[in-house]
Amino acid sequence: MTHLSKFATVDPFNEMNEENPGKCQNLVSGQWRDAANYFDNVPDPINGESFIQIPNTQNVDDFIENLASCPKSGLHNPLKNVERYVMLGNVCAKAAEVMRDKEVEDFFVRLIQRVMPKADNQCFGEVKVTRTFLENFAGDGVRFLGRGFSNPGDYVGQESSGYRWPYGPVVIIAPFNFPLEIPGLQFLGAVFMGNRPLIKSATTVGVVFEQFLRLLIYSGLPATDADMLHCSGSTMGNLVKNSSSNIRMLQFTGSSGVAEQLAQDMNGRIRVEDAGFDWKVIGPDYSSEWEDYVAWQCDEDAYNASGQKCSAQSILFVHENWTDHLMPKLKTLAERRRLDNLSIGPVLTWNNKEMRNHIDGLLEIPGAKLLFGNEELESHNIPSVYGSLKPTAVEVPVEQLMTEHFDLITTEVFGPVQVIVNYKHDQLPIILETLEKIPLHLTAAVVSNDPLFLQQVLGLTVNGTTYAGMRARTTGAPQNHWFGPAGDPRSAGIGTPEAIINTWSGHREIIKDIGPIDTDWSTPELG
Repeated sequence: MTHLSKFATVDPFNEMNEENPGKCQNLVSGQWRDAANYFDNVPDPINGESFIQIPNTQNVDDFIENLASCPKSGLHNPLKNVERYVMLGNVCAKAAEVMRDKEVEDFFVRLIQRVMPKADNQCFGEVKVTRTFLENFAGDGVRFLGRGFSNPGDYVGQESSGYRWPYGPVVIIAPFNFPLEIPGLQFLGAVFMGNRPLIKSATTVGVVFEQFLRLLIYSGLPATDADMLHCSGSTMGNLVKNSSSNIRMLQFTGSSGVAEQLAQDMNGRIRVEDAGFDWKVIGPDYSSEWEDYVAWQCDEDAYNASGQKCSAQSILFVHENWTDHLMPKLKTLAERRRLDNLSIGPVLTWNNKEMRNHIDGLLEIPGAKLLFGNEELESHNIPSVYGSLKPTAVEVPVEQLMTEHFDLITTEVFGPVQVIVNYKHDQLPIILETLEKIPLHLTAAVVSNDPLFLQQVLGLTVNGTTYAGMRARTTGAPQNHWFGPAGDPRSAGIGTPEAIINTWSGHREIIKDIGPIDTDWSTPELG
């Protein structure tokens, strides 16, 4: 592998057995290091075989020391080490060039697929988004993130200037479902703004970001600019709890429960992209021209990556004008998904028993019924620790939404399970009341070209990333728009300059007051 051999130490696509293990390493103080301990068994999600060696790091003293050594003013800021803005723009340009190499592109597609099984196009989407992000910030792109402003003062020689200032030592905890895109974009955003991050990816998929970090270092990123830690979740939790005073900000993507615990440990110094019970409302303007497309997009949103997207469609509200046309198509589309092309595959955080218990609970709601699914995939070797259900949908009567069943109905299943609610036009107020009560506000979609309907629903909801129009979806590429939740001051954004600036820097105001001295300078100020 021409380029790959320069930054990759393992080829994850060889057979990983005891004679030829795939071995991950930590990055600390600019050095790649083996760990004293490794996890005993990280099962291949497709066949259950042990296939990769991941450090089970327990001694994290060096990582804590590096957090403490980074100044609050960061590695660079608009008044310090400004040449680093240009350097990082050059790193982006070089890394994007390397990622355009077909061999490197295929490497990352296959590596993602080995640890987070999903269809080729889904894996390629991560690579493409990450590469485009690098292209967006190549050249002067990083420099422009540091743009500030100034205002005239009260007299000659006084001027106030606003700057975007780094936090300094920061921590990133990234999830399993997008093992390249999410840690890659958040890590780069942190570095762009002058921070020195310690990053931990989800244990089972950390090899993906490790390889990307090696690519960045090959492309010119100083190896001392960041640390990467492979360890258990409990070890990382203890690190955060015991050294929170050395962490100026923590960015977390994952479950809302963990996010709340980390928020307490960090005394609120956190930016969160937490779980998303994401909704889609299909409006009244049915069109035979659009029904096939709308059905296809609903299936894509609910079941791509086996429903393991933070932006996956969790609940679908279908207007009565669409019901008879849409419902049969949803079942047909879901049933075409197969394990052999990974259009449906292993569920890494919910096993079959957990998913079926939830489905059974939904089916106990009066009037609820199974539309399709709730069956195990056929002819597979997926280990029982992972889920292996076919795409599933449960219909719940609209009358049951605002009842004691609300919490059950709006519990996110990080797998191929969705709730469908058919509603009549005069029941729209119940739908809007439900959307108001849902506690998580990541993504949403309003499928309609009716401007008055769009205005009504959009004006009464708060989801941070909301798609509107007949092509509306709940899942999309964050390199061309802000992606993140809303309705919470801790909300983290990803992808755009605005997301990076708001997530990874704070505002600093410097008032320059150089004179000359006024002749009446000793006159007492009033007030």
